[in-house]
Formats: sequence, structure tokens, C-alpha cells
Amino acid sequence: MLRPYRVVIAKPGLDGHDRGAKVIARALRDAGFEVIYTGVHQSPEQIVSAALQEDADAVGLSLLSGAHLTLFPQVVSGLRAEGLEDVVVFGGGIIPDDDVAALGRAGIARVFTPGSGLDEITTWLAGVLDDREASLGPRSVDP
Repeated sequence: MLRPYRVVIAKPGLDGHDRGAKVIARALRDAGFEVIYTGVHQSPEQIVSAALQEDADAVGLSLLSGAHLTLFPQVVSGLRAEGLEDVVVFGGGIIPDDDVAALGRAGIARVFTPGSGLDEITTWLAGVLDDREASLGPRSVDP
């Protein structure tokens, strides 16, 4: 990685099953990312606020409840409304294959489903963020 990227891991909606999100958060931390875990039952607005406050490079969303086609795009829209178009949003959880393309069209960069390897996730995210950094330059925040 070009630098330690900041990643917000969030559980949108009423889904309280957070074991997978915690495993991903720990894997990212162990790979050198700075990880902020927001906890369960977060609204899209709360997730966007956390990403803004934490100067996140990426947001990882985990959902098992089936509301991914509603909640994931709401997070992307909120980030765009705040001018955070360059924040990479990825997701995971119990997401049917038929929904992955719709999430991609909604701005989700990648969806990881059960069975995805931790190395696959951390390597992918580091590569995407390194590529973004190389093409756009380092992100800056107004003081």
C-alpha cells in the first residue's frame, strides 16, 4: 500500500449480525489499514457522517438482512451529496448473485459474498486505493 488507508466498516439498517464485519475489520487492520468500525444499526446518514468525519478512503458495508438494494445505494448517494465521490464503497454479506450487477450500477465497487478470502479482500482494496491515489493524487481535507 502507498499509505495506511482509512476504512469505515458499517452495518446499515436493522441487521445486528456483525461477526463478518468484525472479521473484515480485523483483517484490514492486520493488513495495515486504519479501520473505524461504526457498530450495528447504522442509518445511511450516520455512515456518511462517519466517513466524512473520519476522512475515509473507503467504506465497507456488511448486510445480511436483504435490504442491500435499498441501503447500499443510499450510502453511495449520501457520499456523493457530501462531495465524497472518490470514496470507494464495497459491500459484503448474504447478497444474491442476481443483485451484484445492480449494486455495481449503484456505485458499489465490489461485492464480497460468503467464501471470499480475507487476502482477496485486503489485496483488492489496497490495489483499488493505490490506483486511485496514483491517478488522483493524495486526498486532502480542508483544515
